[in-house]
Amino acid sequence: MTVSIWFWVAFHLGVLIALAVDLFSDRGSERISLASAVRRSLLWVGLSLGFNALVWWWQGPDQAVDFFTCYLIEYSLSVDNIFVFGLIFAYFRVPPRYEHRVLIWGILGALIMRATMIGLGVALVSRFHFVLYVFGGFLLITGVRMLFSQSQPIDLEHSFILRVVRRLLPVTSDYHGPKFIALVRGRRVLTPLALVLIVIEVMDLVFAVDSIPAVLAITRDTFIVYTSNICAILGLRSLYFLLANLVARFVFLRYGLAIILCFVGLKMLVEWWIEIPSWLSLLIIVAVLSTTTVASLFATRKGAASATP
Repeated sequence: MTVSIWFWVAFHLGVLIALAVDLFSDRGSERISLASAVRRSLLWVGLSLGFNALVWWWQGPDQAVDFFTCYLIEYSLSVDNIFVFGLIFAYFRVPPRYEHRVLIWGILGALIMRATMIGLGVALVSRFHFVLYVFGGFLLITGVRMLFSQSQPIDLEHSFILRVVRRLLPVTSDYHGPKFIALVRGRRVLTPLALVLIVIEVMDLVFAVDSIPAVLAITRDTFIVYTSNICAILGLRSLYFLLANLVARFVFLRYGLAIILCFVGLKMLVEWWIEIPSWLSLLIIVAVLSTTTVASLFATRKGAASATP
């Protein structure tokens, strides 16, 4: 759909203001509390749903359903990001008071990467329609692999990106407060916090390879794809602090995400012959996520109860 350049400017201005407020509101805090994470998560979800209502009023129910479906896919896939972020922070022994700073700058980098990848993805599909089937096949294979393979731990010690960064750039082993770059003996060097940020950006790029083709299965409207992605990413930081200690309870959610990837992959592959309406896609995705989430919480209730002091 045609969107005024001024609307794009206003949308990004609102995003930057929200991120700035979120960043500076945490200055001096040791770590975001659970209560604060709940409030912020509800705020981000509320803002996203409010924007969804604006899309409904502005463009009608079909576009609004597409937006919400894309938002739900991206938001649910973010749970995998949260698990990986926790592993990265633990590996680098990041002080809790610096985690929020890394995540906020990571989100800023993710916005730029997602905008670039979405633009390329939409342009490719519009110009070469067969790319849609390539995306569909890729998502189907990824989903099947997630269903039938065990998740492999991330080996950060022998990470290619860390070896490259350490070989090309000077890096200190000591933290220098919240700084990404420090002056050591008259020389500017990267701190471990900068390495954490680089690894998180690379991991977000890896996750985007799955999530962006998945939302392209719902719609190729650049506005809907982009804004739904951004709204989901904006809530990722508060979602991390909300679920970081609970993510182990979602034992079946990985299978739910795999089923969703398989579904959207098949949706792409059969689009030429069968058109699956957006409302049906939304119902299937909600049903899968609800079932696997409830089943996970039910299966791990005894462990959660025994862990409670």
